[in-house]
Amino acid sequence: MNQKNIDHIIELSNELRWQIGDDFHDTLTESMYANASNIVKNTVQNDNSKKRFQLDSKIDQIVTSKSFGFPIMFLILGLVLWLTIIGANYPSSLLANLLLDTIYPSLKSLALNIGMPWWLTGFLIDGVYLAVAWVIAVMLPPMAIFFPLFTLLEDFGYLPRVAFNLDALFKKSGAHGKQALTMSMGFGCNAAGVIATRIIDSPRERLIAILTNNFSLCNGRWPTQILIATIFIGALVPKSVSSLVALFAVIGIAVLGMVFMFGVSWALSKTVLKGEVSTFNLELPPYRPPRFWKTLYTSLIDRTLIVLWRAIVFAAPAGAVIWLISNINIGNESLAIWIIQSFDGFGFLLGLNGVILLAYIVAIPANEIVIPTILMLTVMVTGIAGGEGTGVLFELDSITDTAHILKAGGWTLLTAINLMLFSLLHNPCSTTIYTIYKETKSVKWTAFASIMPIIIGFIVTFLVAQFWRLLA
Repeated sequence: MNQKNIDHIIELSNELRWQIGDDFHDTLTESMYANASNIVKNTVQNDNSKKRFQLDSKIDQIVTSKSFGFPIMFLILGLVLWLTIIGANYPSSLLANLLLDTIYPSLKSLALNIGMPWWLTGFLIDGVYLAVAWVIAVMLPPMAIFFPLFTLLEDFGYLPRVAFNLDALFKKSGAHGKQALTMSMGFGCNAAGVIATRIIDSPRERLIAILTNNFSLCNGRWPTQILIATIFIGALVPKSVSSLVALFAVIGIAVLGMVFMFGVSWALSKTVLKGEVSTFNLELPPYRPPRFWKTLYTSLIDRTLIVLWRAIVFAAPAGAVIWLISNINIGNESLAIWIIQSFDGFGFLLGLNGVILLAYIVAIPANEIVIPTILMLTVMVTGIAGGEGTGVLFELDSITDTAHILKAGGWTLLTAINLMLFSLLHNPCSTTIYTIYKETKSVKWTAFASIMPIIIGFIVTFLVAQFWRLLA
């Protein structure tokens, strides 16, 4: 085919596009469904189906409307998160009491009785075991609540309505409407959200969904957000409304994550992942009562336990590293102290500190151990009472005691706000990084997904810190 024929074909294509418009695929799809609806209406006579269809249509007029669609969506999201947070408190406490207050001392006594060397006891029990115990205690209960609730909404038929509501926003950002579903899954676990992107057929749009799923605030980061918001944000208002203000602050961070997801998706679709947005033909399924036992099996076996196992596999070496850097000395100071002091200058520019930066490095395998690591390192640096021992992860039962340790470590309101931002915008955990590699089979995109969020986190926290100090 010569150049003249190619130019003629391009000219005809542009003329046809001008005549039919850019929304030709959408218009064609709508007309097909309209014709199918008319055929069914004129030929099918079933009173029960008609009543059910009318009921579904009335519900859809509310949950997908421009006036009520988004408020209902945020209300349901808030309710699911509230149930997850409140419901996980008691089982998390039970697991913590079992794993940390009962089994941990027993293991220490056993090691002492059999004459195990102190360094081996510290490495295996204070390091590996405690990290795994914290991941199980903090991560298992929220996932065991969130995933069944998420699956119930999926089975009931509401999640496709969420995708319908968000389709226009994702389309404007150059992404796929089904990313709304993978984003929702990411609120439980980013690794599960990455796996859920398999429902997106377009490779380009699926890659965008994978790269931006980290902006969904996963359950490993909820405890950090809630604790810091309670201590520092809630303290700004009277006690009667402090819990409510702290909850709104956390939800605000979650919504901000969605804003970053849209913004980064748009940037990727205009630069390294250019392409035309694929047509998203979403057929809303009828509402139906969920199947409880199948939902329980799917959410607990296929999602919760698999993701938890991956987190445990990566948390074990993280605990070992934490113990090692806390107990290997250079001169008169531990390796951890040397690293913290070298990070303090950069941390100050970000409105953070060296303890926080080191905690996020050693906690890459599991976000759940960030706060215990911060507390342990802060006690080590300040020398105040409250720790269990050198290099031992711990968390205090009292929020007041936790606040005392953090403030003794030099924390201010700026530190708290930037930690909440950095918790949202830092690199994915190692479980998610591994899952991204398994799904993309690409070292390049896995590295990009790991580095891109933390660069954004550095930029955002730096700007907030400088603006804050300028005003002060």
